[in-house]
Amino acid sequence: MADEESGNGGHRARLRQRLFAGGEEALLDHELVEYLLALAVPRRDTKPLAKRLVASFGGIGPLLGADPETLRREGLSEGMIGALKIAEASALRLLETRVEGRPILSSWDALGDYLQAAMGHSAIEEVRVLFLNAKNLLVANEAMWTGSVDESAVHVREIIARAITLGATALIIVHNHPSGDPTPSSQDIRLTRDLIEAGRHMKIAIHDHVIVGAQGRSSMKATGLI
Repeated sequence: MADEESGNGGHRARLRQRLFAGGEEALLDHELVEYLLALAVPRRDTKPLAKRLVASFGGIGPLLGADPETLRREGLSEGMIGALKIAEASALRLLETRVEGRPILSSWDALGDYLQAAMGHSAIEEVRVLFLNAKNLLVANEAMWTGSVDESAVHVREIIARAITLGATALIIVHNHPSGDPTPSSQDIRLTRDLIEAGRHMKIAIHDHVIVGAQGRSSMKATGLI
């Protein structure tokens, strides 16, 4: 019997119709994951697995953001992992299009949404720098290093050198807190202030330092720390 005529196929057809009629808000998180997994294993009931994964990872965001090896340890096949990762990549690409070709400072909410989706659920601390030109258009969006923001002097030299190479006149530094709490640490503040001082001598403006986490995001500029 064709899957579309089976119990699973009928259930998925109903999910699909709800999605078509009401958009992504018409489906619960585990239903979205259930449908994604079903793309890889169409003849299997993926609802129990989807519910377990969403509960285990603490939500659909951390699940989609998990690295492939972590997903393999959960017993997922390569096809299932591929379905989840293509969904993550598509979501990030969609968010990226909201800021591409636009002045970054006038697309701040869209930029924040992209950064939180891209980095907020990662279990590894990553530092990313957005390099801007004189019109505040994005020149480059580069992951600079993984790990903490200690060794401030080393990192400041790396960032300023890269800005000069790219011909950037301003930048925004971004990193994530795997703990989920986006509150700036003393190391975050020290790095930012050292970067501002170094940038001043090279006529490179530091617009902000944004920290993202599962619990939200924090702007040092908005909170008056810089």
